[in-house]
Amino acid sequence: MSGVKADYLSMARSAAELLREPAVATAWSSPSSLPKFSVGGLAGHLANQILVVPQALATPVPQQEQVLSLLGYYDRAQWIGADLDDEANVRVRDRGEQVAEEGPAALIARVDATLEELSDGLAAAGDPVVSLPWAARVVRLDDLLITRMMELAVHSDDLAVSVGVPTPAFPQSAMDTVIDLLSRLAVRRHGATAVLRALSRAERAPATIAAI
Repeated sequence: MSGVKADYLSMARSAAELLREPAVATAWSSPSSLPKFSVGGLAGHLANQILVVPQALATPVPQQEQVLSLLGYYDRAQWIGADLDDEANVRVRDRGEQVAEEGPAALIARVDATLEELSDGLAAAGDPVVSLPWAARVVRLDDLLITRMMELAVHSDDLAVSVGVPTPAFPQSAMDTVIDLLSRLAVRRHGATAVLRALSRAERAPATIAAI
């Protein structure tokens, strides 16, 4: 199994443990740390970073579709920098709420079953081209997993902050991959000079170098 696959599974299992926190179920209907997202909806969005992987593996790949690079995938991401009420962000929130609508116990059961499936499935998968079930895009499996690793890291922190529990500690190799991706996206969005100054010169750092 590649390092990316092992790191993804480790992060996914840590996210599943966070979903099991009693504080998540207790606050399910309360507002989360993200505007217009309930705790339950945010939990659904976090869980979906696990649930979508077997869906992608099972989705037929269009014959003539261009295979996007990792950064090429984000070139087509309509939600980056979009307003909170932009259609792309509304769809993300709605999908999170739909995934979570049966409640915390049902969501955890789905995640556990999916992780059991992926533990064997990813080991045997290699690095095929996969078609994303939520968009007309084709990427390599490892690149898909890196995009999900970033989502797992960011939204695990969001959910932990929402319910007042510690953010999961992910493997260093996994976080190196996530931080590398976010850094590259920040450079594409703000320019290399802005990122350089934010990381090295507080006196002339820009107001933000947020990657997403």
